[in-house]
Amino acid sequence: QVRLQESGPGLVEVSQTLSLTCNVSAVSITTAPYHWMWIRQVRGKELEWMGAINYRGGTYYNPSLLSRTSIYRDTSKNQVFLHLISATPEDTAVYYCVRDTGTWYQDSWGQGTQVTVSS
Repeated sequence: QVRLQESGPGLVEVSQTLSLTCNVSAVSITTAPYHWMWIRQVRGKELEWMGAINYRGGTYYNPSLLSRTSIYRDTSKNQVFLHLISATPEDTAVYYCVRDTGTWYQDSWGQGTQVTVSS
């Protein structure tokens, strides 16, 4: 069974880059038809989809975050990465690594990691 584990700094300074890693086990991130997504949730708000990378390595992003977000991968380590530049306190959230079946159905979630952006 696939397992997703997020990791990264729990505290990021304002204006710095928020960087997270998703370690995927039990299935290769190059396996069709899966897409690997980053989704976040600010406390008290709805889930926000940030972007994704598919099994071919193609990426697509939430237009509202496009200018600040990069998602990429290391296939040799079976890892997916999130970079969010110019972090602000509004980026404070729980960040989830998620597997999507390619049909906007998310079938596996990591446990999530809290990131706080503070000056």
